[in-house]
Amino acid sequence: MIKSTSDSPLHSHSVTQSLNHWAVISITAQEATDASRVGPKAANLAALGRAVLPVPDGYCVAADAYRLQLAALGLEQVARDVFSSDDGVARRSALQLRIRLMEQPVVLEVQEPLLAAWRSITRDGAVAGVVRSSALVEDRFGTSFAGQFESFIGIENEIDFLTAVRSCWAALWAPRALRYMATHDLDPADTAMALLLQPLVAARAAGGGLSQTAEGGMLINATPGLGSAIAQGEVAPDRYELGRDGGLRDSQAGMTYHQATCEHLSRPGRSRPKAKICLTPAQAEELGRYLIQAEAVMGRPVEIEWALDDAGIKLLQSRTLHLDDQPAQVPDQIWLRQPRLRG
Repeated sequence: MIKSTSDSPLHSHSVTQSLNHWAVISITAQEATDASRVGPKAANLAALGRAVLPVPDGYCVAADAYRLQLAALGLEQVARDVFSSDDGVARRSALQLRIRLMEQPVVLEVQEPLLAAWRSITRDGAVAGVVRSSALVEDRFGTSFAGQFESFIGIENEIDFLTAVRSCWAALWAPRALRYMATHDLDPADTAMALLLQPLVAARAAGGGLSQTAEGGMLINATPGLGSAIAQGEVAPDRYELGRDGGLRDSQAGMTYHQATCEHLSRPGRSRPKAKICLTPAQAEELGRYLIQAEAVMGRPVEIEWALDDAGIKLLQSRTLHLDDQPAQVPDQIWLRQPRLRG
């Protein structure tokens, strides 16, 4: 018997009837702030935008689009078998899900509104686009899933766009994501993958920020080009320390080994401190104000990702920041020689 709960991938009958009305949702709409439909990543960004913080335009693809694709491919029971007590059945089921979701075309009921949204954000191919995962289990307390799912940037045509959509859906069943879910007692058959579609921000600089540090201030980091270089450990980013009033207290240049760019190149950098930092004091303090505003929107300390293009700063992500009650203990002399690092 088909379940009708909103968290089940088997929920497809009502989805088919209403998909073209609301499964692809403008990020500016109130409905886009519903994390149960579009995932916390997209919902948090939509909430910032509605609070008049600078976020890129775009669309949220509700989780029901994924559920409908799963149902159309006859994969509901296969999904239930992924956490079977029989290891062989579990492995084969996970592999079948990934292969089928990657190889089979997106069903027309989903494909048509997806392509309409894509043409809108890319201005019919005039600019490149981005497809980002926004799983319903992502960015929640105790289960961040940081780096577990897929996002694709710089997509230039509709064939690659639909491939990226299928890849994000299939990533819910990747081995690393399944291991993470298993350790947190989560069954992937009880959740779903939503998506975020946006134009690419042609970043001159990018990075992250914390609205609260262990020392009681705020922290921003930055690197030239795309922020992925920080996440991948290719740079030691610039560092900006701010007070809780948003005022800049200190800034330090980082070291660049590679620069990720919008042209998909990784440019060699210098392994010594840069002569010029990425942000002016005014830009760092502007980010500080955004951190304070984002914290007010989300009701607790936050971690953000941001990018700076020719038009100014844009916020790309915001998640709640869960701080330890006590500062981390420094374990040995190596850490003592690196006082700014916390493991």
